[in-house]
Amino acid sequence: MTNNFFAQVYDLVAKIPNGKVMSYGQIAAELGAPKMSRHVGFAMRCCPSDDIPWQRVVMRDGSVTGGEYAELRRGLLEAEGVIFLSDGRVDMEKCALK
Repeated sequence: MTNNFFAQVYDLVAKIPNGKVMSYGQIAAELGAPKMSRHVGFAMRCCPSDDIPWQRVVMRDGSVTGGEYAELRRGLLEAEGVIFLSDGRVDMEKCALK
């Protein structure tokens, strides 16, 4: 878990377009480190800038995490047009960046 890995995470997350999401695991795999999804989560907890769309990173099943920020995250995603299933998860079939 290096600052370089965190920088790569932030660079990738910054490229997720409005209305799309990526899972922690997708980001790890995209960076060539498929077993480091937890480290992606660590990086996102330390996100250095509001310019990085942190809300667009969700669990593999579309669950929105974030503790006290979960409702804020969901509100930001809804405002971007992200579609949610009736159980409160992001519709990954429609909204995951492929």
